[in-house]
Amino acid sequence: MRESRAAIRYAKAVLSLSLDLKQEDQVHEDMLLVSSTINESKELQVLLNNPVIRTKVKKSALTAVFKKLNKISLRLIDLLIENKRLPLLSEVAKQYAILFNQHKGSQTAKVITAIPLTGKLEEQVLAKVKEIIGKKVHLENIIDPAIIGGFILRIGDKQFDASISGKINNLRRAFEENAYAAKF
Repeated sequence: MRESRAAIRYAKAVLSLSLDLKQEDQVHEDMLLVSSTINESKELQVLLNNPVIRTKVKKSALTAVFKKLNKISLRLIDLLIENKRLPLLSEVAKQYAILFNQHKGSQTAKVITAIPLTGKLEEQVLAKVKEIIGKKVHLENIIDPAIIGGFILRIGDKQFDASISGKINNLRRAFEENAYAAKF
């Protein structure tokens, strides 16, 4: 929890600076790149989180991987290194993207499905979500085979669970409640 609050503070500071310098769109692209690259690379995650690896090695690896980052984004990496908060880099990037979307009047909706959404289905979900919340929405599709089928939709702090696993869990709870009530 403390880490996410710290990541939000860093993301707010970066957004504020990028807005002042009118470079928020470039920094947003950088943060998307940083977040996706770190999430897709186990080696990079280990590098960032390993306290035994020297800071110089981490910095040289990050500058090699992210050669074309904006000066603000590079300064963020330097600041995280100085403050010994480099493991927060991915979370700061994610939080920046969320704050950027909020600033632009858009929101991120997460759709968890057992298989990837098709283009047509993604358009239908986007239209329905926009109709519900009345804002422009960016859709993030998360694949989780454990839900078996259906989907789970998360928008902000609201969640709609239409998954098979959710329905099974609801049935199990209902049976357990009825079994408990029958004992008394």
